[in-house]
Amino acid sequence: MNPLVPLSIVLLIPIAAVCAVLFTDTGIEPALFYAAVKTFAILFVVGGAISFAASRLAERTNG
Repeated sequence: MNPLVPLSIVLLIPIAAVCAVLFTDTGIEPALFYAAVKTFAILFVVGGAISFAASRLAERTNG
């Protein structure tokens, strides 16, 4: 299995919960909602880069 699948699930659950609260609360500015979405995107990219680097390092040490 691709290591990004569990990583994205782990990151998606709390970010989705925060986004749901921010989106449904009328007293929250929309900028906070968009900041939460941007934070998830940044964390996903960083996690993907770390996963990719780890897989390349593992291939290099095994082969």
